[in-house]
Amino acid sequence: MSEVPTGPVDAYWMPARPSEGLFKSKGSKHFGYVFPVRTEEEIAAHLEAVRKAHHAARHHCYAWRLGPTGEQWRAQDDGEPAHSAGTPILGALRSREVTYCLAIVVRYFGGIKLGVGGLIEAYREATLDALDHGELVERHVEAVWEVRFGYERMSDAMRILKEFDCAPEETDFRESCRMRTSIRLGESEALGAAFNGVYGIEAERLTVG
Repeated sequence: MSEVPTGPVDAYWMPARPSEGLFKSKGSKHFGYVFPVRTEEEIAAHLEAVRKAHHAARHHCYAWRLGPTGEQWRAQDDGEPAHSAGTPILGALRSREVTYCLAIVVRYFGGIKLGVGGLIEAYREATLDALDHGELVERHVEAVWEVRFGYERMSDAMRILKEFDCAPEETDFRESCRMRTSIRLGESEALGAAFNGVYGIEAERLTVG
């Protein structure tokens, strides 16, 4: 599933590390887990581990978001009434503007039915409690540039790197000079313009991520 980004984003929040939470209601226990993730393969591995750890539980509901704007996402009710579990978990992630994140809530039934409204509250609050017991860190979307120039333009290239607080990350200074550097996306075009504005220097943006 996907969302339409509202505009260019070069910063986002994600969990610094796994964290756990708990919400109790009418005897039912909802254990919340939050994991930082980058790929669907990581998501699958965490889901499998939690299911094994809580093999006696009836419901292992989850939601995840990937991408700087959370443009990739999924929510799973795992047998609960439609939109009573995965959707509130996803809503909790969105309310904290967190992405690259998997949230799982494991429910142990306490004998008293909660109703759809009670389930929505329980899954949301268990997720929020797990987030509150963890830490969010800000990360930046970066653009990678390749810069090519002759030896006579070395001082100019290094001056521009210093002005933008960048460093060469990959270099090849044999017959001519080639290097790669990365910079926060919001400053990317200005860096490219600075390089390409100097005669004898060519800069090409390669990737964004």
